[in-house]
Amino acid sequence: MPSRDPNQLLTQLDAARNRFDSIHASRIAKLLTQLSNLQLDDPHHLIRLHESLLFLRAFPHTPSLVPRLEHLLNTFHQRIEEIRTRGADMSLFDDFDTSGIAGTTMRDTLSFDVVQWLARRIPGNVEIAWDDYWDDYQAERARGTTWPRFIPLLDADVEANIPWLRWLDAARGRQNPLLWLITRFEQLSLPARQRAELYDSLHIPVRWNLDNLKLSRTRNFTRPRRCYFHTAPLIQRSEVSLPRELAQPGPKLEKLSLAAGESVMHDIREVMVVRYRELYGTTLGDPRSVVRADLGRGVVMHFWGLPPTRRLPLRAYLAGYTLKNGVPINYIEAIGLCEWIEVGFNTFYTYRQGETAWIYAQALRCLRALTAAKVISIYPYQIGQNNDEAIESGAFWFYRKLGFRPGRPDLQKLCEQEEKKIAAHPKYRTPARTLKRLAEAHMFYDAPGTGRFVSGHGFSRAERVTKLKPALAAAVPGPWDNFSTRNLGLLINRRMAHEFDGDSEKIRKHSVATVTRALNLNSARWTPDQHQSLETWSLILAEISDLSRWSSKEKTDLIKIIRAKSAPSELPCLHQTQHHPRLREALLRLGSTQ
Repeated sequence: MPSRDPNQLLTQLDAARNRFDSIHASRIAKLLTQLSNLQLDDPHHLIRLHESLLFLRAFPHTPSLVPRLEHLLNTFHQRIEEIRTRGADMSLFDDFDTSGIAGTTMRDTLSFDVVQWLARRIPGNVEIAWDDYWDDYQAERARGTTWPRFIPLLDADVEANIPWLRWLDAARGRQNPLLWLITRFEQLSLPARQRAELYDSLHIPVRWNLDNLKLSRTRNFTRPRRCYFHTAPLIQRSEVSLPRELAQPGPKLEKLSLAAGESVMHDIREVMVVRYRELYGTTLGDPRSVVRADLGRGVVMHFWGLPPTRRLPLRAYLAGYTLKNGVPINYIEAIGLCEWIEVGFNTFYTYRQGETAWIYAQALRCLRALTAAKVISIYPYQIGQNNDEAIESGAFWFYRKLGFRPGRPDLQKLCEQEEKKIAAHPKYRTPARTLKRLAEAHMFYDAPGTGRFVSGHGFSRAERVTKLKPALAAAVPGPWDNFSTRNLGLLINRRMAHEFDGDSEKIRKHSVATVTRALNLNSARWTPDQHQSLETWSLILAEISDLSRWSSKEKTDLIKIIRAKSAPSELPCLHQTQHHPRLREALLRLGSTQ
């Protein structure tokens, strides 16, 4: 007689979903039938079922499973509504790894750019969470400063116990309170960034009901023209060789139309907002810059940059995300200067057992094709600095076994000591306190062609056996190991304090004048964005004592870099910095710790 124990059935489904053969495909189909006929009253059981359905939709075994999975996901909100009416604890559906399920409600204090988008994306499902707002003293002070801009005769400077909601209701009439406020901010005669900063100072909590919306994590998938079905074991990390993957020709990158790019921007905002995440590039991405790469095995990646008014001062920026058979499974961020890029890669919890290393390698292939980077850096947070999730998952070893090396000699030594312990005792596990130490600094990967390579890491297991000598060389420090744009910023700020009495306007004007004179530059016909780029670059370039003695070609090429920073795409600017040895040398010298 078939089991009716939900816990047992879910455990069997968890085991079967990672076994890719005809026997387990048939077993999954039977388990789905049994589970679909059960009433699940425990939220933990519902969450387990939900995550298994999503994983199977991203990594399906057979074509017949896909419509069944989609039906179960498209009707999942009914199960949520049933347990809500029975008084279940709904807070279990509001964690980082469980949020966004259809039928649930979310609440967060969103940035202006995100709330502006969300309020118009689902206007009937989003509202201000007033019950969480009035007791916040800082928010009340911000209201007193801001609301009089929109509400005439509101004497917030002198009145106490202001009935804020009565004032708002009187001013908005029948309009939706949130949309009324957003419209008022949009009408302010301020630059977009300042409008956003003013709104964000209000700390307005927002609540949105997901109902059975497509933007819910449950239904946030599309049916691709061709699904990839898994009939063999998934690619494991030990089978992935970064040197081999990065030595392949770059993937084909298709430039999307503006309309298609805007659709991608809507999609990624939906992906992020239902996971309580905001990323600079997913919120403010430029739809004109979106490219698409079809990488095989059902994996499609999109990448894009930032519009000129939102770009970082010096570094180039790219963001992206991955679809696996139409299911969003991760997001990607890359920030670069010259041949160095810092990469962030976050696979969503549900999909971390699904070929993560191979998919990561494809992301690096795309980023290398876009940026021509040779040095790939991992920010400490990614491997565990102030990130308990990364410590628990052993993120350091994920990157180390792919070929990354610690950027500090003491941490490289500690890493090698841990590797000896693991080799001597295969069951040994690095303690959390040691992983936290290893996460104190960046990790680096030196791509093929740089003339540098780290031990035997990055090769697959078979390649290490056949290609590498038993005695492996230690990692060699690289030129970017001690570089940080933060070092550049602190250098400029110390100079501002010492020479300009802490006045940012004075140092900006002085730097522009110094650099303009050194480069014999006439910027009279430059655009406002180009002037902004000149001002930013001048803060750094004014630190180069021999700038005026650079050759005519070096100066001309530098001017091209400054202007290219505000071009429709900033990638040409990044590429040009890779071919200006003198500028690269100066940036490294000024931005590296001694």
